[in-house]
Amino acid sequence: MYKVLIVEDDPVIQQAVTDYLTGFGYQVHPAQNYDDVMADFTAVDPQLVLLDLKLPRFGGFHWCREIRKLSTVPILFITSAADNMTAVTAMSMGADDLIAKPFDLGVLGAKVEALLRRAYGFAAAAPYAAHKGLLHNPAEGSVQYEGQSVLLTRNENRILQALMERRGQVVSRELLMTKLWETDEFVDENTLTVNVGRLRRKLEGLGAVDMIQTRKGMGYILA
Repeated sequence: MYKVLIVEDDPVIQQAVTDYLTGFGYQVHPAQNYDDVMADFTAVDPQLVLLDLKLPRFGGFHWCREIRKLSTVPILFITSAADNMTAVTAMSMGADDLIAKPFDLGVLGAKVEALLRRAYGFAAAAPYAAHKGLLHNPAEGSVQYEGQSVLLTRNENRILQALMERRGQVVSRELLMTKLWETDEFVDENTLTVNVGRLRRKLEGLGAVDMIQTRKGMGYILA
């Protein structure tokens, strides 16, 4: 699980980014002391830093220089200034990328993943998807809940992955069947029903009861 330090003094943005990245399996640590960001940096030892340009007392450029004295960790600037001069200055200070406010959380997530991949290899993307304590590792084909884990079959893994990607939304049976067809096995309506039932029982065995709910005539939802 990759650790991300977010240095952002706007509590609304900080909370939104923290919630979003946590949902994708990152371990997010909001900075606690804007007068001494390096204390937070050394305590967390993050794999990536999200750094706001405008901060109390010392700005993002200052803390970027300080971090670069100790580490080559990827730094993504968050800025309200999207002009070329800001971008050039940020890069010259040692930043790896920047994103301008207001930004789409999906774009931010893609930038975070790209920076981690570039710094630590392709497998550096967050391995887990998380939902209400449920941690799914699609690469490993496993799911964890409250300290317990279980391995999934290929079809169960694909179903849970599709539900995780759209958690909180209804996923149609047609889409899930398309996911299962990718296994090159014959799939019919009954096959999907059987696999969803098996997946439910595995989650219930971990204590995650009623996590997958049926929406009659529509599909399934990870509630």
